[in-house]
Amino acid sequence: MNLKKMQMETTLKASASYMEFVMDFYKRMKEYDISLVYEGEITQEITLAFTSMAERNMTLIDEDGSVKKKVYHVMVECLQNICKHADMKDSHDPSISSKTGMFIVGKNVDEYFVTSGNLVTNDKIEWMKEILNKINSLDQEGIKQLFKETLKNGSISDKGGAGLGFIDIAKKTGNKLEYHFQHIDDQHSFFLLKSKVTRKI
Repeated sequence: MNLKKMQMETTLKASASYMEFVMDFYKRMKEYDISLVYEGEITQEITLAFTSMAERNMTLIDEDGSVKKKVYHVMVECLQNICKHADMKDSHDPSISSKTGMFIVGKNVDEYFVTSGNLVTNDKIEWMKEILNKINSLDQEGIKQLFKETLKNGSISDKGGAGLGFIDIAKKTGNKLEYHFQHIDDQHSFFLLKSKVTRKI
């Protein structure tokens, strides 16, 4: 077999593998009814575009007005968190850029889910867990009180960061926040946050 033919077969196999990946991803998107997927730089323009698309999609299916407002609010909070607070240091992993974030919006019969992801330095993980666990330990009245206290005092952790956006999401949705830190290297981890908005059936 000559070199040109070998290269052609390798290209065809790679193309077929890629197409299989795309089709598998498409099936998974349909299964979980994912309407928005994005990975890249998060800017104010991207935030505006995403929220506009989400609102349009929800209007097309005649979604309840209060649910639309909650989903919109959660999207804005998550996107602004990435836009303003994602760590800008370089990671040793070339597949993850510190200047980008990940964003997914989907739904099922019972709820919408908004998942965001961004790079953080490992020294922030403990206080972020402290904030998120504190929020998840409270009922709605406790979250409302914590929100007021945080607005007044500016912080709920002596290790840094007010976490007001996290509190606000929990207050608006009435649901627990799901999170995960994926270790990248000695200095960085990828932070995933999933927020849920209950639909009115």
